Amino acid sequence: MSDERIDLPLSAQCGTLILEQDGSLVKRSVLPGGVRVLSEEVPSFHSVSIGMWVGVGSRDEHEGTFGSTHFLEHLLFKGTKNRSSQEIAARSDYLGGSFNAATSKQATNYYGHVFEEDLPAAIELLADMVTSATLTREDMDMERGVILEELAMYHDDASDVAGEELPRLVFTDDHPLSRPVGGTPESVKALEHDNLVEHYRRHYVPNELVVCAAGAVNHEELCERVYEALTAKGWELGEGVDAHEPRLVDDITYGESQERYVERPVEQSAVVVGMPGLRVDDERRTVLYALSAILGGGQSSRLFQTVREERGLAYSTYSFPASYREGGLFALYGACAPGNASEVAQLLGECLDTMAENGVSAEEVESAYRRVRADIVFGAERLSSRMNRLATSELVRTYHITRAALLDQARTVTGEQIQDLARDLAAAPRSTVCVGAFGEQK
Repeated sequence: MSDERIDLPLSAQCGTLILEQDGSLVKRSVLPGGVRVLSEEVPSFHSVSIGMWVGVGSRDEHEGTFGSTHFLEHLLFKGTKNRSSQEIAARSDYLGGSFNAATSKQATNYYGHVFEEDLPAAIELLADMVTSATLTREDMDMERGVILEELAMYHDDASDVAGEELPRLVFTDDHPLSRPVGGTPESVKALEHDNLVEHYRRHYVPNELVVCAAGAVNHEELCERVYEALTAKGWELGEGVDAHEPRLVDDITYGESQERYVERPVEQSAVVVGMPGLRVDDERRTVLYALSAILGGGQSSRLFQTVREERGLAYSTYSFPASYREGGLFALYGACAPGNASEVAQLLGECLDTMAENGVSAEEVESAYRRVRADIVFGAERLSSRMNRLATSELVRTYHITRAALLDQARTVTGEQIQDLARDLAAAPRSTVCVGAFGEQK
């Protein structure tokens, strides 16, 4: 295997891919049934971060199943054919107490962090939840209220509301990537039990499953344990079955510039300015990371210095990208008093426009590299980050990039490249979301 980009084939006949990097050993296999197993063995560690991922997210729902992906994240902890919810909780606490789950627009993840000797038990517990959830009507009805409370909590957070509204403007309302991950109160209330069960049975199948582990893990033993656990729970893992192809929806057709004010009885408003960004496989993503670091990545960033230090208009301000295979967005954020929302929105955009017009300094380029380097290297010091990176390579990018290659790419970014990308972003349709108690101020 090369030390740059390593493609991840879906064929059951692809064999085991092996990569040595930074003293660790990365391996990948496709098991019978199309189950994919990825591991990163890290010397000197005595624990393992493990996750079982299903390649379906809120983007992949359809009429009648909206909100079901996140709903399943909750219900898999409510009981299986072999365990009650209390027994699942007791077992996870016994093994370390860090078992949890997460849903995104593209995937669902059930994960835990355990001592190396407890890895077989963690695999068995996660396999039990993924393969054997009971999903009773009673549990669904009970958990529906919990999820509605969770959505209400986000509804009361101005930054969460702004984050949900922005894709609806940049991607347009009807694109699947515009949907909120947890659904809406209306879709959660309307979701029927039969549709939820159908969603589970369709997607929680062997060739949709990706198992990732990082830390004190032997790949061959991991594959054996995963195979034994899944077959013991009743999954049929037949030979010659390829892994499921990555899911895609229609490419994003970006909307025109829009402005939206959302009334919320909050003390501090959230202001987000967004525009079309880069796809996950765009070669300029490393440039985008550097641009974002200069524009809104730290205390010396242009947003922080302009909006907070020079004007005193916000406590928190930053920039961030979101990239998918179908497209992406780039956003600038500020939290401020409602009366300052319009001014902050204008300043956020002006900072980008200034970068597009005047470029960046050599000192800013070097500082950006050092911050991107820190994100890569410091992230590698957390097992959960290594585990998540394996899954992202498999489910989102469909190829693996070594950390050394990422560092090399970050090192070669130039000021000219950053300014060129800033010009493209600044010229794109720009939408603004302001969430707060505006009354007659807007």
